[in-house]
Amino acid sequence: MPRAPRIEFKNAVYHVMARGNHREPIVFGDDDRKLFVKTFGEACQMTGWQVYAWVLMDNHYHAVFKTPEANLVEGMKWMQNAYTRRLNSRHKLWGHLFGGRYRSILVENEDQGGNVWRDYLRILIDYVHLNPGHAGLVDGHGKSVLDYQWSSISQGYALSPSKRPGWMAVGEGLDLQGEKDSARGRRKYIAHLDERLAGEDEDEDCRVEGVSLSARVKRGWFWGSEEFKEAMLKQYGKKKKGSNRTYASSRLVKDHGEKKGRTILDMAVAHYGMDLETLKLKEKGDMKRVSVAWAIMRETTMSQGWIAEILGMKSAANVSQQVRRFEKVPEKGLTKKVREWRKSRFVD
Repeated sequence: MPRAPRIEFKNAVYHVMARGNHREPIVFGDDDRKLFVKTFGEACQMTGWQVYAWVLMDNHYHAVFKTPEANLVEGMKWMQNAYTRRLNSRHKLWGHLFGGRYRSILVENEDQGGNVWRDYLRILIDYVHLNPGHAGLVDGHGKSVLDYQWSSISQGYALSPSKRPGWMAVGEGLDLQGEKDSARGRRKYIAHLDERLAGEDEDEDCRVEGVSLSARVKRGWFWGSEEFKEAMLKQYGKKKKGSNRTYASSRLVKDHGEKKGRTILDMAVAHYGMDLETLKLKEKGDMKRVSVAWAIMRETTMSQGWIAEILGMKSAANVSQQVRRFEKVPEKGLTKKVREWRKSRFVD
């Protein structure tokens, strides 16, 4: 049976989740958890995703985010592959980390469907934030959701705007709860979650229009009203003749990653004072071309094959090898221009 295609369009909202292979851990300690959050944050910066909620558990994760560009597939491919490579390298492991495809549930928002989208999105954000409680890690009595470090509560909703990642859409999430992005509003939202944990079972109040969120998460492809479902099926449900892909998944959408990659190329040639053809002809050992490859790998979802072709490097494997070496070169081993470029491209 062919895989169901991903529906992608500008400003779509998704609930994404993935488990470890055979439900095995995807993290083995806090350093791995930091690595996951760092990698996820890089993916968000590369793609422009706006994240309403996320939580990292030992063997799975959840995230709810909007994609201003139609780039769910490219962003998720980069994020999960990058994290797998990094974790495997750290622990000298090999093979798949995640079990099968990640789940992506399309979520109703203000741009599509009916008039109850706020309820659907609000309940979903709560559901993600309550995961540590449902796993028995916090209970709303002696321990708060704030005590669980690896979620967008402690690393987003509990922080002032200047202290949280720019890719976190906390203000929008609080607005859905009827709260302002203020110290008082943030405290009230955390108290609301703790009250839920202290006084309710897992599925209580997780329904909109009689539909259970937990049931939809396990089996469905969307979370929203019947109006929303009908609108999505009408617009994206048709298939091209002889194809298993929907019109939506086959549209030619200029990817956010490629646009950013070409922007980095323009910045690089301006920084080094040469055109792209001259940069491509740099001899082996010259760090200018490799430094540009490093920046594109670090800040976009573009493949190593694309980088190799655009910069005249031998192959994807050659790009990977040279970038790894470049990352290990100390500052004193770089020319002034390359040192300035590398310093300017760091993204926290």
